Amino acid sequence: MADLVVTNARLVATMDDQRRELPGGWVSVVDGRIHGIGTQDPPVAEQVIDASGCLVTPGLINTHHHLYQNLTRAYQGMTDKPLFGWLQSLYPLWKSIDEEAIYVSAWVGLAELALSGCTTSTDHLYVHPRSSGDLLAAEITAARDIGVRFHPTRGSMSLSEKDGGLPPDDVVEDDDDILAACEEAVHRHHDDSWGSMTQIALAPCSPFSVTEQLLVRTAELAERLNVRLHTHFAENSEDDDYSLATFGCRPTEYLERTGWASPRSWVAHCVMPNDDEISRLGAAGVGVAHCPSSNLILSSGIAPAGSLRAAGCPVGLGVDGSSSADSASMWLEARQALLLAKLRDGADAMTSRQVLEMATRGGAACLGRTAELGTLTIGAAADIAVWDQNGIAFAGAVSDPVEAWLRCGPTGARDTIINGKAVVRGGQLVSGATGEMLAAHSAASRRIQRILD
Repeated sequence: MADLVVTNARLVATMDDQRRELPGGWVSVVDGRIHGIGTQDPPVAEQVIDASGCLVTPGLINTHHHLYQNLTRAYQGMTDKPLFGWLQSLYPLWKSIDEEAIYVSAWVGLAELALSGCTTSTDHLYVHPRSSGDLLAAEITAARDIGVRFHPTRGSMSLSEKDGGLPPDDVVEDDDDILAACEEAVHRHHDDSWGSMTQIALAPCSPFSVTEQLLVRTAELAERLNVRLHTHFAENSEDDDYSLATFGCRPTEYLERTGWASPRSWVAHCVMPNDDEISRLGAAGVGVAHCPSSNLILSSGIAPAGSLRAAGCPVGLGVDGSSSADSASMWLEARQALLLAKLRDGADAMTSRQVLEMATRGGAACLGRTAELGTLTIGAAADIAVWDQNGIAFAGAVSDPVEAWLRCGPTGARDTIINGKAVVRGGQLVSGATGEMLAAHSAASRRIQRILD
């Protein structure tokens, strides 16, 4: 007997190697893994989810986020500044984060992602103010409590304003201390077993906030520990200008000379590579977290997602921090990715199925977990999203459930199943802690934004 079966789907989009799509299909789960897929009679199961009128897909994978930033969501006056000015305006607020704030921001942010069909998320936590506590452990605890598969990164900043960087002195750390903290985080939290719920990556914030030597040494440490690398990269014209003025080269060359041009790395944004750099990134197998909404609100530009994919880069989607993208919805990022690719490169530049692939298989490739995640195949992790296509928003969308998924809406997942367990059921979080967490989050947000009652 199966533990769970999702049955009667309008369509199961497996995203397997053959990209099979099964009208009227079912998916069964045993011990947190996909046990069977088919269109005939489903197996008997202890729990049955009726997916009549629904599209069933692999759970979506978020490849770039800053969960703590939902503490300063939609902060006043921040929409009229590009990246560098935006960061410098918010650093003074972010230096007030602590373990309690990180826990509630991670809980709320991961819950928001789960409601949008996301089953695996990374997080780029690079602000570690002095005496703020064990922030990485706090967000890992939140992910465990809510049940989301989690790929946090031990981020860092070591280059302050006095050294020519952007962040203030009180949120940067010493290179040696950073590397020691990274190694400790991997030893304490990283689980490289099949289907693990927590894996750690190393993530110096950006070329304009860390030393070149830290990038080099972090790449060497990641190789020794066999973990992945993540950083911001080529975000906008400011980023390009800074690289040329400071390092004497464009961002891609800097990535190469610091040892980051490898399949171990995935980078966030990658808005400004030229054609030659796209080819070099693809040849190196560097992954890219495409963050369309954040790139729009900060006026960074439109990343060449289609060209990067064609060159051989694994490309996933990222919601980015909720002080720039503001809404942590993987569905919204998927739709934005579709529309922006068409705007940038033509009506035939991107399809809904290619975007679904980025949101699932592409994300798994960025995280180095293609054998386990991003697909509904026998033996894969039982991470499943069920998308209800009944009702007014989908009236008339009778020809193609995958097209309807992005062309209609807005929508969230009706059911989000992670490791075989429901985290979202009927469009609502299974956890009963939502009210308590929102109250704690509001208090932390008001404290950090210095809003007094």
